[in-house]
Amino acid sequence: MFSNTKGRVEQTTKNRFSKEKKKNVKNLQSTSSSSSSSASSSFNKQLAMTKPDMDPEIWSRMPEELLEKILSLLPLKAFLNLRSTCKNFKSLIFSPSFISRHSSGSSLPFSSFLLLSHPQCYNQFPLYDSGLGAWRSVALSHSDLLPAASKAPSFSLLSISNGLFCFSLPSSSSFLVCNLLARTSRIIKFPAFPFAFELLTLVSTPVGCKLFMLSTGSSSNFSAFVYDSNDPSWRKFDGFDPILSDNYHQEGVSFNGCLYFSTREPFSVVSFDLESGKWETLNSELPGDLTFVRLVSGEGKLYMIGGVGSNGISRAIKMWELDQARNWEEVENLPEMICRKFLSVCYHNYEHVYCFWHQGMICVCCNTWPEILYYKMSRRTWHWLPKCPSLPVKCNCGFRWFSFVPALYAPV
Repeated sequence: MFSNTKGRVEQTTKNRFSKEKKKNVKNLQSTSSSSSSSASSSFNKQLAMTKPDMDPEIWSRMPEELLEKILSLLPLKAFLNLRSTCKNFKSLIFSPSFISRHSSGSSLPFSSFLLLSHPQCYNQFPLYDSGLGAWRSVALSHSDLLPAASKAPSFSLLSISNGLFCFSLPSSSSFLVCNLLARTSRIIKFPAFPFAFELLTLVSTPVGCKLFMLSTGSSSNFSAFVYDSNDPSWRKFDGFDPILSDNYHQEGVSFNGCLYFSTREPFSVVSFDLESGKWETLNSELPGDLTFVRLVSGEGKLYMIGGVGSNGISRAIKMWELDQARNWEEVENLPEMICRKFLSVCYHNYEHVYCFWHQGMICVCCNTWPEILYYKMSRRTWHWLPKCPSLPVKCNCGFRWFSFVPALYAPV
């Protein structure tokens, strides 16, 4: 009996202790919640009381170098949208200190594009974004690039270099060089009138740009004309034989301060010094059995794309690199199936074939075909660029491709 009484007393004590414990915990939680809510409310009130307005007097005293440093941290696209808000911002973007700050970043602010010019694109330039690997839904229009010259009866895109565009304006006997991003432009009058020219090549430099072209003028021999934006005048260099006249679509290839060209058969490679105006023939033996030759430069190297065959018929297409000993070393051979398609496309009319460099790729194009064959240097693979979806179904010639890499600070 004593044992049972003792057990009941212990059980009653346990139950009472458990109830008191739960009550204390509940009170503690309630107190903590009330305290937390009170502290949060107090903090919000204090924040509301201490949050200052945007006092113009305070912000107007910010040092210019500090403001410039803050703005230089913005993505360039975002900063371009701020140009219209303040004259100071608009002028700041071209200050040497801001350029050095912003250009020191490792990431590229803009995509790079393959731009198509075609008569049936109705005053638009379709863009292929090589970063995304897709066609952009919105094309560049002539009015975007030529707001002042869009009313001209006719104009044509001739060359692109480092984000600079060069147009011909026949009605005003002039060329127009413009930078799309910077909204800067330069009108360059023809050196003579009438003026027939070919092989126009735009070369962008860190301090300006140069225009090169060949013209017969009143004589039968070709003369080279060079325009330098730093010395805004034309220079004429006589005494050149018309040996480049069958390369209708291939521009000069800029390499080590010179423009390089391939000549007609018997094939050779010649260079033109943009400073001295001297022509030289590259003393390097070319591979045998060539049917056509095109040149490309990129990443500090000079490449040659050529057909190999007999009697003017190509059986293969190969690529060579000019090594340090100035010898042509074979580096690539176009795969058989791709080679067959490309040769059927140009149908052995190699005067329609032209090449150019674009962001680690060598692009091989044909003026009569809407696709680009390109070689990706990093992967050592060949690919076909898909046809532009905005092109009409029936279009068979006039395909002019360009490498467009927007460059805000490319001067005109």
